[in-house]
Amino acid sequence: MKKILVIDDEKPTLDMFRLLLSAHGYDVLTAENGREGIEVFERERPPLIITDIKMPGMDGIEVLRIIKRSNPKAEVIVITGHGDMDLAIKALNLDATDFINKPIQRRYLEQALKRAGERIEYHRNSEKQIYVEVRDEIAVINLRGGLTSSSEAQLLKAFKEAEATGKPQILLLFDQNASVNGAGISILTQLLMDARRHGQNVTVAGLSENYRTVFKMVGIANLVKVYDTFEDVLKK
Repeated sequence: MKKILVIDDEKPTLDMFRLLLSAHGYDVLTAENGREGIEVFERERPPLIITDIKMPGMDGIEVLRIIKRSNPKAEVIVITGHGDMDLAIKALNLDATDFINKPIQRRYLEQALKRAGERIEYHRNSEKQIYVEVRDEIAVINLRGGLTSSSEAQLLKAFKEAEATGKPQILLLFDQNASVNGAGISILTQLLMDARRHGQNVTVAGLSENYRTVFKMVGIANLVKVYDTFEDVLKK
């Protein structure tokens, strides 16, 4: 059974998560504050954690920081208040897998869990996460798993490979369960700025709704066109 830790200072929220996640086959561990959550994490070592950001005492940002320091491969989903995008981006800068807003909507939770599960499998299988292929006269750079600081060399290599195909368009196609942390956003921003200066036609597609919102906030959507799907790119 998959083990997951939920940290939240509201007992009804913990009860909701316990019921919902148990129904999805998880062994659910809970903690009512950040410090207790860290103790449970150190004792049980779950690969997946959900934590509220705003909690009295140790908040979710500090929880995230401590967990990532202890186990960089742990996947952490943070819960933010509606409109707390600054906190969400701060969490992504600390390599949070994803964020979901309160009130919790089941479909967004399930999407975040699926992304986290994919990243865990990628870590286990060491599957190639960035690779190039040509589709419909477009050089497609496929991105799977998590785009982080460790992805920089592989991403730059893939971009050069895409350029070498001679195709008029390069598409950064994110897998539906891919995630991007703060370092990944910085790398991507610099890469797209360089591409724009050189007059290269680069587009982005496949991002989840959360990450499309983040890309708008940090200005990436001003550098390139961002589409929902590969099919939308073909229709343009």
